[in-house]
Amino acid sequence: MRLLLALFPLLALNAQEKQAKAPLPVPTNLKVLKLSTTGPEIGQIMRTFTVGLGVQCIYCHVQGNYASDENPKKEIARHMITMTQQVNGNFSEGKLRVSCYTCHRGEPEPKTAPEPRAGR
Repeated sequence: MRLLLALFPLLALNAQEKQAKAPLPVPTNLKVLKLSTTGPEIGQIMRTFTVGLGVQCIYCHVQGNYASDENPKKEIARHMITMTQQVNGNFSEGKLRVSCYTCHRGEPEPKTAPEPRAGR
């Protein structure tokens, strides 16, 4: 019995490792991002969007159904992705020049003018 109690944490850890190594579902309904951008890469890209806008996944996606287009913010996001791709494509060296964060600065709505300074 003691041996089982001692091994139980190892079994739980092993199960977590197997879950972590499980293949990610293949993204579907991609209209702007390329199909070659799958697996961990798409997750990393999505995380940059959440940081750039200061939101969680369900801001643009339907919870539990990321392929759904029911949330209109998903189409807006597609337009924004296309816009940043076009702007970045205008630079010959291929470097990332603009991103979501460039305009949004961690806010869902970008500011179009600076905040007024105090005392003016």
